Amino acid sequence: MTSLMVSMTAFIAGVKDRLMGEEKGATAVEYGLMVALIVIAAIVGITAVGTQLQDLFQNGIAGRL
Repeated sequence: MTSLMVSMTAFIAGVKDRLMGEEKGATAVEYGLMVALIVIAAIVGITAVGTQLQDLFQNGIAGRL
């Protein structure tokens, strides 16, 4: 999960650097794309954690030990 977040952060930083090199200010479309990528990463992370929590509650903590 951590490597996914690092990859997404690096990707967003790369996109930002490319876009900022050609123009002085970012447009609403560029901000929208960055927000969309952040939302997708958050959904993936929340889904992964939610699945693990669901398994924990269904199987119980004693089943894990």
